[in-house]
Amino acid sequence: MSKHDEHDDRNKKPSRPTSGFSRRGFIRSAGVTSGALGGAVLVEEEAQAAQSGGGVGPGAVPITLNINGRDQKLSVEPRVTLLDACRNQLDLTGAKRVCDRATCGACTMIVNGKVVYSCTVLAIDAQGKRIQTIEGIAVNGKPHAVSQAFVAHDGQQCGYCTPGFVMASKGFLDRNPNPTEDQVLNGLGGNLCRCGTYMGVRKAVLEAAKAMRGGKNG
Repeated sequence: MSKHDEHDDRNKKPSRPTSGFSRRGFIRSAGVTSGALGGAVLVEEEAQAAQSGGGVGPGAVPITLNINGRDQKLSVEPRVTLLDACRNQLDLTGAKRVCDRATCGACTMIVNGKVVYSCTVLAIDAQGKRIQTIEGIAVNGKPHAVSQAFVAHDGQQCGYCTPGFVMASKGFLDRNPNPTEDQVLNGLGGNLCRCGTYMGVRKAVLEAAKAMRGGKNG
Protein backbone atom coordinates (compact mmCIF):
# COMPACT_ATOMS: atom_id res chain seq x y z
CA MET A 1 0.00 0.00 0.00
CA SER A 2 1.39 3.40 -0.91
CA LYS A 3 1.91 6.20 1.55
CA HIS A 4 -0.81 8.15 -0.29
CA ASP A 5 -3.31 5.34 0.26
CA GLU A 6 -2.37 5.06 3.94
CA HIS A 7 -2.95 8.82 4.35
CA ASP A 8 -6.40 8.58 2.73
CA ASP A 9 -7.38 5.69 5.00
CA ARG A 10 -6.42 7.63 8.12
CA ASN A 11 -8.53 10.65 7.01
CA LYS A 12 -11.65 8.64 6.32
CA LYS A 13 -14.40 9.08 8.95
CA PRO A 14 -15.67 5.87 10.52
CA SER A 15 -19.06 4.86 9.14
CA ARG A 16 -22.06 4.88 11.49
CA PRO A 17 -23.69 1.54 12.24
CA THR A 18 -26.93 0.97 10.38
CA SER A 19 -28.99 -0.62 13.11
CA GLY A 20 -32.36 0.58 11.78
CA PHE A 21 -32.85 2.72 14.90
CA SER A 22 -32.16 6.46 15.01
CA ARG A 23 -32.86 9.24 17.47
CA ARG A 24 -34.64 11.28 14.81
CA GLY A 25 -36.83 8.37 13.83
CA PHE A 26 -37.70 7.67 17.45
CA ILE A 27 -38.77 11.28 18.06
CA ARG A 28 -40.82 11.32 14.88
CA SER A 29 -42.61 8.06 15.69
CA ALA A 30 -43.19 9.11 19.30
CA GLY A 31 -44.69 12.40 18.16
CA VAL A 32 -47.02 10.70 15.71
CA THR A 33 -48.08 8.15 18.32
CA SER A 34 -48.75 10.73 21.02
CA GLY A 35 -50.60 12.93 18.54
CA ALA A 36 -52.79 10.04 17.50
CA LEU A 37 -53.50 9.12 21.10
CA GLY A 38 -54.25 12.74 21.99
CA GLY A 39 -56.60 13.03 19.02
CA ALA A 40 -58.40 9.85 20.03
CA VAL A 41 -58.83 11.11 23.58
CA LEU A 42 -60.12 14.45 22.31
CA VAL A 43 -62.65 12.81 20.00
CA GLU A 44 -63.83 10.56 22.82
CA GLU A 45 -64.23 13.56 25.15
CA GLU A 46 -66.19 15.47 22.53
CA ALA A 47 -68.46 12.49 21.95
CA GLN A 48 -69.12 12.15 25.67
CA ALA A 49 -69.83 15.88 25.96
CA ALA A 50 -72.26 15.75 23.08
CA GLN A 51 -74.09 12.76 24.58
CA SER A 52 -74.38 14.52 27.93
CA GLY A 53 -75.58 17.75 26.35
CA GLY A 54 -72.48 19.66 27.46
CA GLY A 55 -70.99 20.31 24.03
CA VAL A 56 -72.02 22.24 20.93
CA GLY A 57 -70.66 22.67 17.44
CA PRO A 58 -68.55 22.75 15.49
CA GLY A 59 -71.43 23.51 13.14
CA ALA A 60 -73.95 26.31 13.58
CA VAL A 61 -76.28 26.08 16.57
CA PRO A 62 -79.47 28.06 17.28
CA ILE A 63 -79.20 30.81 19.89
CA THR A 64 -81.31 33.70 21.12
CA LEU A 65 -79.83 37.10 21.91
CA ASN A 66 -81.67 39.89 23.68
CA ILE A 67 -80.52 42.97 21.82
CA ASN A 68 -81.93 46.42 22.49
CA GLY A 69 -84.88 44.88 24.32
CA ARG A 70 -85.84 42.40 21.61
CA ASP A 71 -85.11 38.69 21.34
CA GLN A 72 -83.24 37.84 18.15
CA LYS A 73 -83.04 34.23 17.00
CA LEU A 74 -80.13 33.17 14.83
CA SER A 75 -77.76 30.29 14.17
CA VAL A 76 -74.02 30.69 14.68
CA GLU A 77 -70.96 28.52 14.98
CA PRO A 78 -69.65 28.53 18.57
CA ARG A 79 -66.56 30.49 17.46
CA VAL A 80 -68.57 33.48 16.16
CA THR A 81 -68.22 36.66 18.20
CA LEU A 82 -71.05 38.89 19.31
CA LEU A 83 -69.69 41.59 17.01
CA ASP A 84 -69.75 39.38 13.92
CA ALA A 85 -73.17 37.96 14.77
CA CYS A 86 -74.64 41.46 15.00
CA ARG A 87 -72.94 42.77 11.88
CA ASN A 88 -73.28 39.76 9.61
CA GLN A 89 -76.63 38.30 10.61
CA LEU A 90 -78.68 41.02 12.31
CA ASP A 91 -77.67 44.04 10.20
CA LEU A 92 -76.55 45.91 13.31
CA THR A 93 -73.44 47.48 11.82
CA GLY A 94 -72.87 50.42 14.17
CA ALA A 95 -70.13 48.64 16.10
CA LYS A 96 -67.04 48.38 13.91
CA ARG A 97 -64.49 45.60 13.53
CA VAL A 98 -61.11 47.33 13.56
CA CYS A 99 -58.33 45.80 15.67
CA ASP A 100 -60.22 42.56 16.44
CA ARG A 101 -58.08 42.12 19.55
CA ALA A 102 -59.69 44.29 22.25
CA THR A 103 -57.40 47.29 22.02
CA CYS A 104 -59.26 50.06 20.14
CA GLY A 105 -62.86 50.02 21.42
CA ALA A 106 -64.55 50.53 18.03
CA CYS A 107 -66.72 47.47 18.70
CA THR A 108 -67.91 48.61 22.14
CA MET A 109 -71.34 47.44 23.31
CA ILE A 110 -73.01 47.35 26.71
CA VAL A 111 -73.84 43.91 28.10
CA ASN A 112 -75.74 43.68 31.39
CA GLY A 113 -74.80 47.28 32.08
CA LYS A 114 -71.10 46.65 31.52
CA VAL A 115 -69.04 48.15 28.70
CA VAL A 116 -67.44 45.32 26.69
CA TYR A 117 -65.42 44.81 23.54
CA SER A 118 -67.83 42.74 21.46
CA CYS A 119 -64.96 41.36 19.34
CA THR A 120 -63.91 39.28 22.36
CA VAL A 121 -67.36 38.05 23.46
CA LEU A 122 -68.67 34.86 21.90
CA ALA A 123 -72.25 35.23 20.71
CA ILE A 124 -73.16 31.90 22.27
CA ASP A 125 -71.96 33.20 25.67
CA ALA A 126 -74.08 36.35 25.38
CA GLN A 127 -77.34 34.42 25.63
CA GLY A 128 -79.55 35.39 28.54
CA LYS A 129 -77.88 38.81 28.85
CA ARG A 130 -79.14 42.29 28.04
CA ILE A 131 -77.18 43.56 25.06
CA GLN A 132 -77.30 47.19 24.00
CA THR A 133 -75.85 48.53 20.76
CA ILE A 134 -75.71 52.07 19.44
CA GLU A 135 -78.79 51.32 17.34
CA GLY A 136 -80.82 50.95 20.53
CA ILE A 137 -79.88 53.95 22.70
CA ALA A 138 -82.27 56.51 21.23
CA VAL A 139 -84.86 57.77 23.71
CA ASN A 140 -88.45 58.13 22.52
CA GLY A 141 -87.26 58.32 18.95
CA LYS A 142 -84.74 61.07 19.65
CA PRO A 143 -80.95 60.74 19.62
CA HIS A 144 -79.41 59.97 22.99
CA ALA A 145 -77.89 62.89 24.90
CA VAL A 146 -74.42 61.51 24.25
CA SER A 147 -75.04 61.29 20.51
CA GLN A 148 -76.35 64.87 20.45
CA ALA A 149 -73.35 66.14 22.38
CA PHE A 150 -70.93 64.39 20.03
CA VAL A 151 -72.49 66.25 17.12
CA ALA A 152 -72.48 69.59 18.95
CA HIS A 153 -68.79 69.33 19.91
CA ASP A 154 -67.45 67.69 16.74
CA GLY A 155 -66.58 64.55 18.64
CA GLN A 156 -66.00 62.73 15.36
CA GLN A 157 -64.16 63.13 12.08
CA CYS A 158 -64.11 60.00 9.97
CA GLY A 159 -66.75 58.58 12.30
CA TYR A 160 -65.41 55.05 12.30
CA CYS A 161 -64.64 54.94 16.02
CA THR A 162 -67.60 57.15 16.99
CA PRO A 163 -70.19 54.42 17.74
CA GLY A 164 -67.76 52.72 20.11
CA PHE A 165 -66.96 56.03 21.80
CA VAL A 166 -70.65 56.86 22.19
CA MET A 167 -71.36 53.48 23.79
CA ALA A 168 -68.31 53.71 26.06
CA SER A 169 -69.38 57.24 27.06
CA LYS A 170 -72.94 56.16 27.81
CA GLY A 171 -71.72 53.23 29.90
CA PHE A 172 -69.32 55.52 31.72
CA LEU A 173 -72.02 58.11 32.49
CA ASP A 174 -74.46 55.43 33.63
CA ARG A 175 -71.91 54.57 36.34
CA ASN A 176 -70.57 58.07 36.95
CA PRO A 177 -73.25 60.69 36.20
CA ASN A 178 -71.26 63.68 37.46
CA PRO A 179 -67.65 63.19 36.32
CA THR A 180 -64.73 65.57 36.23
CA GLU A 181 -62.73 66.03 33.05
CA ASP A 182 -59.92 63.89 34.47
CA GLN A 183 -62.40 61.13 35.23
CA VAL A 184 -63.69 61.29 31.67
CA LEU A 185 -60.12 61.05 30.41
CA ASN A 186 -59.52 57.90 32.47
CA GLY A 187 -62.97 56.46 31.91
CA LEU A 188 -62.59 56.47 28.13
CA GLY A 189 -59.01 55.23 28.13
CA GLY A 190 -60.02 52.00 26.44
CA ASN A 191 -61.12 53.69 23.22
CA LEU A 192 -58.85 55.03 20.50
CA CYS A 193 -59.51 57.74 17.90
CA ARG A 194 -57.04 57.74 15.04
CA CYS A 195 -58.27 61.18 13.96
CA GLY A 196 -57.43 62.64 17.39
CA THR A 197 -60.81 64.12 18.35
CA TYR A 198 -60.25 63.55 22.06
CA MET A 199 -60.87 67.16 23.14
CA GLY A 200 -64.25 67.21 21.42
CA VAL A 201 -65.14 63.83 22.88
CA ARG A 202 -64.38 64.96 26.44
CA LYS A 203 -66.41 68.13 26.06
CA ALA A 204 -69.25 66.09 24.60
CA VAL A 205 -69.26 63.69 27.54
CA LEU A 206 -69.30 66.52 30.09
CA GLU A 207 -72.19 68.20 28.29
CA ALA A 208 -74.09 64.93 27.99
CA ALA A 209 -73.63 64.37 31.72
CA LYS A 210 -75.38 67.68 32.43
CA ALA A 211 -78.21 66.85 30.04
CA MET A 212 -78.69 63.40 31.53
CA ARG A 213 -78.69 64.74 35.07
CA GLY A 214 -81.30 67.28 34.05
CA GLY A 215 -83.48 64.52 32.68
CA LYS A 216 -83.48 65.96 29.17
CA ASN A 217 -82.34 62.77 27.53
CA GLY A 218 -80.82 59.76 29.21
